Amino acid sequence: MEKITHTNTAAAIHLSSLFQYCIPFGNFIFPIVIWATSKDKSEFVDEQGKEVINFQISLFIYTIVLALIAIPILLFTVFSAVGFHGNHNSAVFMESLNFAEFSGAIIFAGIAILIAIVLKTAEFFLTIYGAVKASQGVHFKYPFTIKFLK
Repeated sequence: MEKITHTNTAAAIHLSSLFQYCIPFGNFIFPIVIWATSKDKSEFVDEQGKEVINFQISLFIYTIVLALIAIPILLFTVFSAVGFHGNHNSAVFMESLNFAEFSGAIIFAGIAILIAIVLKTAEFFLTIYGAVKASQGVHFKYPFTIKFLK
């Protein structure tokens, strides 16, 4: 009976990261709370809790890096391709948006955005898969995870 409770707790830690879709930073708050209150009761829960938290921190860092690549490139490319002029009321109007002036940088930014979308999709399915494995008592390891908590 005790093993079932620990596997259910570990699965709950995995699934609690899905609260990010309801509450900002829910993917950090809920796993940390469940892990912190249960880590001393089971080595399995402790190991799976660290895995979930490490995975969420890793994805957060990857997303920030991708955003730091994509957003400035997109802003610079769009604003450099837009011509502006003022009228007697000092209002600014867009003359034209010339897509011919977009460079390969926009492709680079698009790839960064595509990678971010793939990461978020993979995160969703890996979270569910990790919960299923944890509920079976399997030590699940997320791919591409930086080990912050050991």
